Amino acid sequence: MKTEVTKLFGIEKPIIQGGMAWAATSKLAAAVSNAGGLGIIGAANAPADVIREEIKTAKSLTDKPFGVNIMLLSPFADEVVEVVCEEKIAMVTTGAGNPAKYMKQFKDAGIKVVPVVASVALAKMMQKGGADAVVAEGCESGGHIGHATTMTLLPQIVDAVDIPVIAAGGIADGRGMAAAFMLGAQAVQMGTRFCASTECICHDNYKQRIIKAKDIDSTVTGESTGHPIRSLRNEMTREYLELEKSGASFDELEKIAAGSLRNAVIDGDVKRGTVMAGQIAGMIKDVKSCKQIIDDIMAQATKLLKL
Repeated sequence: MKTEVTKLFGIEKPIIQGGMAWAATSKLAAAVSNAGGLGIIGAANAPADVIREEIKTAKSLTDKPFGVNIMLLSPFADEVVEVVCEEKIAMVTTGAGNPAKYMKQFKDAGIKVVPVVASVALAKMMQKGGADAVVAEGCESGGHIGHATTMTLLPQIVDAVDIPVIAAGGIADGRGMAAAFMLGAQAVQMGTRFCASTECICHDNYKQRIIKAKDIDSTVTGESTGHPIRSLRNEMTREYLELEKSGASFDELEKIAAGSLRNAVIDGDVKRGTVMAGQIAGMIKDVKSCKQIIDDIMAQATKLLKL
C-alpha cells in the first residue's frame, strides 16, 4: 500500500507508532520499523544523552527509518533537537508547542518534520512554517488531547492543507485505518494498540488494564488547567477529578499527578498511576507482536479498501 506518507519516509506500510512518554522506547520503535511501519522514540522530558543512547540502540536493532517525538515544552528540547540533527534520523514528530524555531536545523539535517495538531488553524500554521506532513489527532487519543474528534477533525484538516495528513485517535484495527483513508488520511498513527504489544516495555499490569478496559473506561483530567489528558479510570483519576470540581489549585493537582505516568508504565501501579490510553482501549483484547499487529491491520484494511 503506497501513499504519500510511505514515499515521504521510505517505509513499506502507512502505519506510524505514537511517541508515548516512557512507553515508546528504542526497542518498540525498532520493532515497528522492522515490521514495515515507522517507529517513534518518545523523548518526553528525558535529557539529551538518554535520547542519544536510545537512538543508537534503535540503530543497532533496525536498518529501517525511525523517528523521535519531541515534546517542545521539555526543558531539554534544545539539546534533544541538537542530538536528533547530529544523529540524522529520518523524521521528528513534535507536540506541546511550535517547532518553528527549530525548522531550519531540522531541514539542514535532512530531517522530515511532522507536528501533531488538534485544529485546522494549527495545521495551516505548520504547513506555512515548512512542515512535511501533520498528524491530525482527535480527542479519542490517550494522553494530551484537543477537543475535536478524529472523524470531524481529519477531513477538515485534509481539506485545509496540501501536505500529507496522518490520522490519530481511535484507531486500533484495519477498520479504523480504512475509515481514516476514506476521510483523506495518507497514514495512521497508533499509540494505545502498540502499548499492548510484546515489545513495549509497559508493565504487564498496564497492558492488562488496557485489555480489560470497557468502552466507557476512559476519562479526561486536567480540563481546569488547560492541559486535558485522557487515561483510564482509577483511584487517582477519581481523586483528581474531585479536586478539580472543588477548585483546587494547579500545585494541589500536580501533587497527585507528578510522576504518575512513570509509576504506571514502569512500576505497574494502575491504581494510583496514570494509565494513559485512548477510547479505543475497549477494542484491544490481546498482547501481540508489533509485526502481528501491523500485518493484521494491513490485511483487514486492504480488504475493506478494495470493497
